[in-house]
Amino acid sequence: MIDPASSSSAIDASVARDRKARTSLSIAAIAGYERPSRDGRKGGGDGEMELDRADTRGPRPNRLGWLGRTILATSAIAGLAFVAGFGWFANQISHLQTPADPPGADAIIVLTGGQFRLDAALDLLRSGKGRRLLISGVNPVARDSELKAVMGAEDRLFSCCIDIDRAAIDTIGNAAESAKWVNEHAYSSIILVTNNYHMPRSLLEMRRLLKTTELRPYPVVNSRLDDGSWLVKPDAVRVLFTEYTKFLTAVARSPFVGTTQPSVPTRSANAD
Repeated sequence: MIDPASSSSAIDASVARDRKARTSLSIAAIAGYERPSRDGRKGGGDGEMELDRADTRGPRPNRLGWLGRTILATSAIAGLAFVAGFGWFANQISHLQTPADPPGADAIIVLTGGQFRLDAALDLLRSGKGRRLLISGVNPVARDSELKAVMGAEDRLFSCCIDIDRAAIDTIGNAAESAKWVNEHAYSSIILVTNNYHMPRSLLEMRRLLKTTELRPYPVVNSRLDDGSWLVKPDAVRVLFTEYTKFLTAVARSPFVGTTQPSVPTRSANAD
């Protein structure tokens, strides 16, 4: 025979255990302890609690995206500045003109690179615009007699008033050798002869070393550019673009170069 008191005690004890288990389960859910969900995956509580906690963290900042956009914007600005600078440079070059009657100077310097440059410099010397002429950048294997024949210079003029520089191999060398020659003769004013597209960079390099000497540009124009026709001439665009990049390089290196001049003597034309 079952004792009613014992049966009641057993039921009460079972109910107490169930309540304790439910209480522990609720506390575990609230605390975020992981427990298996019905589909076998782990989750906190009823699943909604875990979603709420994930949302509170917010999205991570996309640092790579910001860096990429910054690089892209900087590149775009630099590209626009480069293109605008080329337009300005080409416009300046296209409006350079050869002076019809330039004022005289102490001497004349011509940078080799074209027959028209040599002809223009020789005409200036013949007309008395300078007392002496330096031809800078002559090929070391070229003899003075060959150079005289190419220029069509008279023997008297070539032997008395023309000096030859064979050391310079580029515009930087032209400036260095020319500066030494100017200082040797104590000239205070110079007519600089070169092509129009080459003039800005030549003046930049010359003025770096000849800070107290007056440089008077004499640009030689082989073909007109002021009518805008260079825009449809591939060769003209190529020459202008190449010279523009060289000019920018010269500007960039300006703060890092000194004023040291080479000690290689400049030969007189009659020393052949």
